[in-house]
This record gives sequence, C-alpha cells and structure tokens, in this order.
Amino acid sequence: MVGGSAKCCTRSRSRKFQKSALFNFQSLLRVILLMICTCTYVRAVAPRLIDRNKEGILGLFFMSARIGERLSPYVAMACVAMAVTMLVQ
Repeated sequence: MVGGSAKCCTRSRSRKFQKSALFNFQSLLRVILLMICTCTYVRAVAPRLIDRNKEGILGLFFMSARIGERLSPYVAMACVAMAVTMLVQ
C-alpha cells in the first residue's frame, strides 16, 4: 500500500505544473497563437487601439498584429494544426 500512496502524490505534484502555460510548451504556443489572432482581429476592427502603442510592453500587441497580417496563411495553418491536435488528445 505504501507504493500506491507515493504514486498518487507524484501524480498530484505533476498536475500542479500543468496549470501554467509557461511550463507546458504546447500551452505556451496556444497562448501565443491566440494573442496573434486576437491582436490581428482587434487591429482590423479598431486600428487606433493597437497602432497607438508601437513601443514598450504594449508594443507586443502591435507586433503580434503585424505578424498576423503579414503571415496570415501560416498563422491559419498553425490554428488548424492546433485544433487538430486538441481534437486528437
């Protein structure tokens, strides 16, 4: 019985680290992809929101929107690949 309880504790410890996108590479890619898609959409609907902050920390949103505009076929393929991966899991 002692071996079974140790197995249970290691499972619960490993689940704690899976909650953060920083420790799971696939979740980090998903967050980055969603940020690119969201920023591109917001820039298409309301360009002043994204275009006013081109430098600093908020400049990441401008850069993400620019990536989404210029590399849209690749971003779309990445979205489809991520969706297929999520469905398979």
